[in-house]
Amino acid sequence: MSKSAELFERAKKSIPGGVNSPVRAFRAVGGNPVFVSKAAGSKIYDADGREYIDYVGSWGPMIVGHANARILGALRKVMGDGTSFGAPTELEVEMAEMVIKAVPSVEMVRMVSSGTEAVMSALRLARGFTGRDKIIKFDGCYHGHGDSMLVQAGSGVETLGLPDSPGVPAALAGLTRSLPYNDVTALEHAFKEEGDKIACVIVEPVIGNMGCIPPQPGFLQSLRTICDKYGALLIFDEVITGFRLALGGAQEYYKVMPDITTMGKIIGGGLPVGAYGGRKEIMEKIAPSGPIYQAGTLSGNPLAMSAGIENLKILSEPGVYAKLDESARLLCDGMKKVAEEAGVKAVFNRVGSLFTMFFTETPVTDYKTAKTCDTARFAKFFIGMLERGVYLAPSQFEAGFMSLAHSKDDVVKTLEAARETFKTL
Repeated sequence: MSKSAELFERAKKSIPGGVNSPVRAFRAVGGNPVFVSKAAGSKIYDADGREYIDYVGSWGPMIVGHANARILGALRKVMGDGTSFGAPTELEVEMAEMVIKAVPSVEMVRMVSSGTEAVMSALRLARGFTGRDKIIKFDGCYHGHGDSMLVQAGSGVETLGLPDSPGVPAALAGLTRSLPYNDVTALEHAFKEEGDKIACVIVEPVIGNMGCIPPQPGFLQSLRTICDKYGALLIFDEVITGFRLALGGAQEYYKVMPDITTMGKIIGGGLPVGAYGGRKEIMEKIAPSGPIYQAGTLSGNPLAMSAGIENLKILSEPGVYAKLDESARLLCDGMKKVAEEAGVKAVFNRVGSLFTMFFTETPVTDYKTAKTCDTARFAKFFIGMLERGVYLAPSQFEAGFMSLAHSKDDVVKTLEAARETFKTL
């Protein structure tokens, strides 16, 4: 028995399902999860010492690669002075200034400790600012595990084949309306029905939690126009897209400005972090400036801030996003060619360094079309790639992530692994 298998059996005795986040359990692909012992650059190493080219990247934040020397150096520098104070520090001010400078719509920002916390806080802020209760989200978009958001919630729930989560009060779920992504007509109809009750529209500007699904031309612009017409706020959940598609996130990439932005992952440089920001008049409603309460002891802690600051400094350097885009393009174009040569039907979606190969012949533009995928075939593909040293997300309904540490040699080896794996499908 492998060390990973032994650890999984041990973990199941003390941790629900043996994991601390459901998708890690490999339920959708079979077999035992890989227990990681260390990582460096584009590689991770399991408990048995096996090496894998990693396209999960801790689900996005490792955009400069694992164990980056500059980030580790920044962490060592602050660790000797303490890890958390529950009091203000200069580091959190520096981080806030960097975020405001980079993200076009953000005039003020509040640090929190996770993406879920950022979304929960942003929704409360939107409701408090507008005096309205209802929320619109989109099928397949995942915005964390807050009660209001576990309605048609994308990857985690879909991967496990679960219904909307037990434990969410029906009355609260009733305040959330989920619509088809990329469907402007459905959004217009919803606002005509109850526009005066809708506090906000929240969206992943590029879906990353049903696989990578980009917005159709004009979709994000329509969200902006409709929200303005009815006095609702527009929230971009950029926990995945923020600082990944561009330094200013999807809003810079698509040139559409939300009222509130939620962020995470990359601004922590691999440490737990989240943030939400927006226009000053909205953000000043948060306590202690205003009446809308939100707090957190570990918010803005020096470890996450120092790692995040160094991460953003690296991403601010010239040519970074062009390099990420080119590496992802080479991988996806190569995978498409290899799939075609093997007679494997697949759809490839990519925006910058965010990508997914869907096992379907149907163009994937929303939740409904994503569900046409052959998940059993994906599971075989995943296991085959894993056996050949390539670590992909253990779900058809998750995106892949390219990092600055991935080399052309990594891409070549990945394509070789895919060519051999396709022969077994």
